[in-house]
Amino acid sequence: MSQPTAVVERFIEVSAAGAYDQLADLYAEDAVIEIPFAPPGVPRRSQGREEFRARFQSVRGLWTIDGIEPVRIYQTTDPEVVVTEFTLQRTVTATGASFASDYILVMTIRDGLIAHSRDYADPVASARAFGRLEELVAAYR
Repeated sequence: MSQPTAVVERFIEVSAAGAYDQLADLYAEDAVIEIPFAPPGVPRRSQGREEFRARFQSVRGLWTIDGIEPVRIYQTTDPEVVVTEFTLQRTVTATGASFASDYILVMTIRDGLIAHSRDYADPVASARAFGRLEELVAAYR
């Protein structure tokens, strides 16, 4: 799975399955994730596979993943950089509310692992689904 697009395809597959340990294993030991539009309580930058593993595990049980679609993967002129866009369909476990969040990820893949990712997500959809829209608006004021 050394081709960057194959790594991203695997990322989508394990994300859809909610396989958080497998998801963490796709990242390099010292990888960086940046989330420029992170909602309150979510770090804008984190580093290290084990930190990601803990963060991924912390959301276990908050929602179920119902699907990911449509998935588009774009290879850039830099052979290590891949852009993917998708919509993540989820259901909030506590309330049964369904929602969709759009994502764009810009990933740098080295030696078959994600070395860096800039994750752009729709913070409004999640805030609305979890009843935190006012908190999100207040954070942007």
